[in-house]
Amino acid sequence: MHRRARAEIDAEALRHNFMRARDFAVDRSAWPVIKGDAYGHGMLDVARVLDDAPGFIVADIQEGIDLRRAGFANRMLALQGAWSADSLEAAVDAGLELGCHDPSQLDVAAAHAALLRERGTRLWLEVETGMHRLGLDRGGVEALGHLRSILGSDQVVLMTHFARADAPDNEQNFEQVRRFDELRAGADCLVSVCNSAALVSGLVRDDHIVRPGVMLYGVSPLAAHSAAMLDLRPVLTLRSELMAVKTVAAGEPVGYGGTWVSTREARIGVVAVGYADGYPRNAPSGTPVLVAGKRVPLIGRVSMDSISVDLHAHPQARVGDDVVLWGSGLPVEEIAIAAGTIGYELLTRIPPRVPRVGWSEGTEGSGGTP
Repeated sequence: MHRRARAEIDAEALRHNFMRARDFAVDRSAWPVIKGDAYGHGMLDVARVLDDAPGFIVADIQEGIDLRRAGFANRMLALQGAWSADSLEAAVDAGLELGCHDPSQLDVAAAHAALLRERGTRLWLEVETGMHRLGLDRGGVEALGHLRSILGSDQVVLMTHFARADAPDNEQNFEQVRRFDELRAGADCLVSVCNSAALVSGLVRDDHIVRPGVMLYGVSPLAAHSAAMLDLRPVLTLRSELMAVKTVAAGEPVGYGGTWVSTREARIGVVAVGYADGYPRNAPSGTPVLVAGKRVPLIGRVSMDSISVDLHAHPQARVGDDVVLWGSGLPVEEIAIAAGTIGYELLTRIPPRVPRVGWSEGTEGSGGTP
């Protein structure tokens, strides 16, 4: 490996975080969310580490097919579902379960009811309770009853999604719970409500299948709690090295646009990482960076392949020193806040040119229920 910038993976941290999700789930089934290439960590590698999970959740049918082709036999939910006969048949052939959140999808399912019954394909009916993104907002109960009548209760899961679960005390959460409870009343089927935030906050405790996502990767799903407070460990550490150290006279600008000007003679380090490696271009001066374990501030604009840091507080720093941009010792949430974004985005924006190192071989998926 000849690239300084790299994403180091801690597979043991991933296992630990999944066990924490199971602790919060208690007797509920925990299905890891591994969409978006497992939040930038590598979908197939994450699936290998979590191969004892009862099921996996992906965004679309192609992600599920890719998992099947890699040999995983676990249950799999494609959240976005099928929009045509061809996509539904492909999903059924791959043994996927399908989200249903639009009337047109219900029409496709009804037209293929015999195939769905024969293959035991399970449909997850997403109902609108207040997020106003995906979900049936009219006739949800009727749709549930229709699906149960043509497929049977064991082939239907009722689900919804919270808009503000990261702030558990927000009134909208309680209103969404109330609306969902009205919809599920008397429903003889499995239900799924909790994402990571709702799971760790205990917002709902009586659903059957929970959907831990970002918490698996060591990122806190709650705005008021750090990952460490929840005993979650970072799985991915974005690392690089100092590739230059120089002295800049007082009054000299550093970087494109000269947005940072030294107020004294300054010792400057240049790190081999930039926005082409997924580091946020809008990260401001002062954003923390770890150089050989010591915090120093980012200075000036982020370049395509490099950033500059002020080494005033770290006079021992030398070319070749280890640099952590986020991960072990520096939570990704802290960088995200500085850059005006969220940890999810930073993790998923790391491009393929940054190698993921540290995965072990693992084993293929083994499947499970429910």
